[in-house]
Amino acid sequence: MILISIDGLRPEFYKDPSWSMVNLRQAMQTGAYADGVTGVFPTVTYPSHTTMITGVKPARHGVHYNTPPEPLEVTGKWIWDYKTIKVPTIFSAAKAQGLKTASVFWPVSVGSPADYNIPEYWYLPKTKGGKRDMMHALSENASPKGFFKEVQQQATGQLEEIDFDGDYLGIDANLARMSGYIIRKYKPAFLAVHLVALDHFEHEQGRDGDKVRAALSSVDGGVKTILEAIEKAGIKENTTVIVTGDHGFVDIHSAIAPNVLLAKEGLYDPANKAGWKAYFHGSGGAAFLHLKDKNDMQTLEKVKAALAKLPVSEKSMFDVKDRTALDMIGADPAAALALAPKQGFTISSVATGELVRSASGGTHGFFPDFKEIQTGFVVFGKGIRQGTVIPEMGLQDIAPLVAKLLNMPFPSAEGTLYPGLLTADK
Repeated sequence: MILISIDGLRPEFYKDPSWSMVNLRQAMQTGAYADGVTGVFPTVTYPSHTTMITGVKPARHGVHYNTPPEPLEVTGKWIWDYKTIKVPTIFSAAKAQGLKTASVFWPVSVGSPADYNIPEYWYLPKTKGGKRDMMHALSENASPKGFFKEVQQQATGQLEEIDFDGDYLGIDANLARMSGYIIRKYKPAFLAVHLVALDHFEHEQGRDGDKVRAALSSVDGGVKTILEAIEKAGIKENTTVIVTGDHGFVDIHSAIAPNVLLAKEGLYDPANKAGWKAYFHGSGGAAFLHLKDKNDMQTLEKVKAALAKLPVSEKSMFDVKDRTALDMIGADPAAALALAPKQGFTISSVATGELVRSASGGTHGFFPDFKEIQTGFVVFGKGIRQGTVIPEMGLQDIAPLVAKLLNMPFPSAEGTLYPGLLTADK
């Protein structure tokens, strides 16, 4: 069972031949696909990937954002540690069944129970303005010990820090080669890999552009590398492949900075952050309100009043999602409320300057109730019925399918298993 996640994959990439995703389209003809996959809130990478392997929403699995809310100082750290996840994963369930697993650049996988693991992880710069360090982070945190060196010797050749720079498409080629090597050498029952360059260029250029198309073509080549490895390993007849993503993308023209509003109300002072009472944690096209004292209803009412008295021209740029709406979508239980910007607007976490300022490129994170933010899903191989099309599914529906194809119980998942995806013998 191979799970390939393409960061920023959108359904039109495999449904519309003009996007030239030749290899995935070729494989798709033999299997099934979804017209769209509805994500979690916020529609960002780390919560989404954790939902894929747990079958539950962020409120239950515990990975609520890419980065933790840091009202005092944004350190640059992400939510890297597997132990953050509060529920069983496909990795832990497979281990309990005695199945061999592998993980390549999967989010929230430092310390994962996967037998072969190269986590998505980096050491933060030691000095202000310094560079992050991924080579040492991977060398020291891959498992088993020495495994990162092994995949370089056997799969990619010697890598350097620049090989993990998102500005270069080589990163996906290398991650695909690592995955291919692991498949051929160790034949894990389950391998999950995260391919990342497409997202980088959709952020830069938006939903379309020459770099976006080049990245799409490149990641399609990475998919082919993995499919060929399955064939070369002699396990094609016994293997199922899922190719999915974590979110769609939206073109942006402006950024809203709601902490500017809190600063005006005396609830967040960028010059004296220690005295904060309320803080909006930005997550792409979403902002989550955190209170220093979660029972401080006076501050919460003050924030609500400040939002309510904005001029209509500014209020119309976003919806306010109250706690009931956040509970229904399965978002961070610690957030008092959230702002869900309209398409075209992203969130900035800064607390100075104008409330609304110019922005460009693309982003995600938005409340998942419109088509452009949906991601994609294609499945083919052993046990999959050819020709099924699911009009709309959820990210939480992937884990139950993976568990079924691995013939293992996974009762903690809340997602739906679609029998119509499976052949009669499954």
